[in-house]
Amino acid sequence: MAVVRDDFSATALADAIEENGAEFLMTMGRAGGGEERDDDKLRWTIGGSPIDYHNAVVAANLDAAGADAAIAASLAAMRAHRVPGSWHLGPGMSPVDLGGRLVDRGFIHAGDDIGMAVELHELRPLQLPAGLAISRVRTPDDLAAWVATLGKGFGESPKEAEWVGEIFATLGLEHASWRHYLGRLDGEPVATATLFLGAGVAGIYFVFTVPEARNRGIGAALTMAPLLEARALGYRISVLGASMMGESVYRRLGFREYCRIGLFEWREA
Repeated sequence: MAVVRDDFSATALADAIEENGAEFLMTMGRAGGGEERDDDKLRWTIGGSPIDYHNAVVAANLDAAGADAAIAASLAAMRAHRVPGSWHLGPGMSPVDLGGRLVDRGFIHAGDDIGMAVELHELRPLQLPAGLAISRVRTPDDLAAWVATLGKGFGESPKEAEWVGEIFATLGLEHASWRHYLGRLDGEPVATATLFLGAGVAGIYFVFTVPEARNRGIGAALTMAPLLEARALGYRISVLGASMMGESVYRRLGFREYCRIGLFEWREA
């Protein structure tokens, strides 16, 4: 059984956001067959995905003298596997000028994930929007509907959704660390979410509502369902990386910002 974190200090919450995101990416990359590096200097998964976000350097403990060599090593791995890739720069990574060094080596700063957290005991259940039903993804047919829904606009759309679906099928739909949710409006699939239990906290991922069903409270409902399940499982903290578009939704649920995770992307010219 995982150790459940219960330190609510701002520093601890920022650490939890960074560590849950790293475990999420490493676990998916491992299932995809990616190359791993995990030592006292660098942590990455590269080669397991066609998506730059998921071929990722997730931790770096470097000094100024070693930073450029580490960036070169990550680029060599991306080129060897013929995949685009990324560095996810959280507050625990060093040196402080890593972002500038990455840009100098051809990476593009594609924006930040807003690292947010909430204490689960503060949650107040929501009333579901009329016609919305939320259920766990438990069968291959459920997963196919989840993938088709995610593919209508999340990230790299069908390309990313299909890869994610393959990974979740490989991991198994009853995996202890993963739970996936599908929202149906009047019987039609319209929204998705995933719960990842890692680093002692409950991470929320792949929250998506199809464009034609937005602004009805469906995204909030799809976020709340896994949060309540995590609380019932004994977890005390939930974390997520919000987009600018989703931040206000999460704030209304009680999430607060504790850090930024800079996304630096690379692909062969």
